[in-house]
Amino acid sequence: MANLIIVCGPQAVGKMTVAESLRDKLKYNFMMNHDSIEMSDKIFGFATPAQKEFNAIFREKAFELAVKHDVDLLFTYVCAFELAQEREYLTGLADLFQSNGGNFYFVELSADLETRLVRNETPHRLEKKASKRDVEWSKSNLLKDVKNHRLNSEEGETWFENHIKIDNTYLEPDEVADMVIKRFHLVANDKEEKEYRFGV
Repeated sequence: MANLIIVCGPQAVGKMTVAESLRDKLKYNFMMNHDSIEMSDKIFGFATPAQKEFNAIFREKAFELAVKHDVDLLFTYVCAFELAQEREYLTGLADLFQSNGGNFYFVELSADLETRLVRNETPHRLEKKASKRDVEWSKSNLLKDVKNHRLNSEEGETWFENHIKIDNTYLEPDEVADMVIKRFHLVANDKEEKEYRFGV
């Protein structure tokens, strides 16, 4: 029975570093949203029809295999909360894991825009996400999405039973991870390092 933890929030809020901390504390496997983006960009080019289709297939198959092989998984995601199809997509993931006996946890991060703009240029982010190395484009894209989408839930808005929202403007990733583990009473897996972070 596989569990899925979604770490959600706007660009450069700190999803990756929080998920990395959760990975190491819980020994969960971790698929960053940019894993499929960067791979599909590399093969099919940036934002082409083939890239978009391959990106979706990559993720879908990874979730199916996690359920099939009982692999607890972390996944980072940027959600436009005003779009009905976003809720449908995430609810579909929740149903996939829960219908197979697992649990679904939704961790939503928020931080002020100034903090996110600083985090957008951190060396770790640029190392892990090739598409963000054009910093001017990345900043412009971040600011565009702030204007065009609602990237966090509203006060009192809860999409899932296991939904926690954390303002991590002044928190370290390990602090956030500990809050999530405590809130959901999560227990670490008994795995060798190569099983959940091979090559990291």
